[in-house]
Amino acid sequence: MILTLTPNPSIDRTVTLSGELHRGAVLRAVSEDTQGGGKGVNISRAAVAADVRTIAVLPADRDDPFVLDLLRDGIDCRPEAPAGPVRVNLTLTEPDGTTTKINSPGAHAAPADLARLERAVVERASQARWVVLAGSLPPGAPANWYADLVGSLRATGTRVAVDTSGEPLVALAAGLEQHAPSLMKPNGEELASLTGADPVAIEADPASAAAAAAVLVGRGVQAVLATLGGSGAVLVTDQGAWHAVPPPTTVVSTVGAGDSSLFGYLLGELRGDEPPDRLRLAVAYGSAAASLPGTTIPTPAQVHPELVDVHVLDLATA
Repeated sequence: MILTLTPNPSIDRTVTLSGELHRGAVLRAVSEDTQGGGKGVNISRAAVAADVRTIAVLPADRDDPFVLDLLRDGIDCRPEAPAGPVRVNLTLTEPDGTTTKINSPGAHAAPADLARLERAVVERASQARWVVLAGSLPPGAPANWYADLVGSLRATGTRVAVDTSGEPLVALAAGLEQHAPSLMKPNGEELASLTGADPVAIEADPASAAAAAAVLVGRGVQAVLATLGGSGAVLVTDQGAWHAVPPPTTVVSTVGAGDSSLFGYLLGELRGDEPPDRLRLAVAYGSAAASLPGTTIPTPAQVHPELVDVHVLDLATA
């Protein structure tokens, strides 16, 4: 079972434009889609589609249309009393797949709000094979909240995956020796910021990405899945390092692709796959998501791991 925590969920509104985005111009939309989201919610969506049991913990009123929509979609949603209404995020998608995101900050969370979320996750952690802490933190949450929560969850014996950015990611990395998660999923820019590496080199050179990820593994993280956009992804564990090359993909929207990649890795681990095949499935899920509109999460029938090439990387020469 995968337990997800989305402390700052969102109503994701995607507007598909008929042409390029021009600042100050009047633009025409060809479609608009609205869906309850947030990184953890997206992972739970992927789990439902793959017939994997999941529970999604998030702050929202029980009768909020956001929660009712998730329940309608088959997601076992466990809402906790919120600090305020669910935020709205806007994504503008151009015909070539370029996306522009405008994310709202969310409601200001008090210590009591955060305590409810933490209690809800820790109490259910023993039921889960994986607990996923995903997305941004709401205003008012200390930057080290994820880091402290990883420490509490490790005591339950469950595996913990973290996918976040900005100050929460920096705070997590600063204390890896005390509370390293089982899995981290940075993108190339985030990986560079954590290790002092050149972000351009990491995006362009899988060996450089693997060397940077190995730094985090050396500090206690069991696995680092670094997504590199069109260059695929790199996986580094204490067993080795691998690079996966995605199949040719017509990019429609990159929103949710990283979340889908993370789910693909978790699904492979739940199936007992070896690390290279987990990476293969992660990249297949990410590529499938990028080929779909808006924040659409792929179903297993849309995922083709047989089209993904995986290569062993030599960390000694990276």
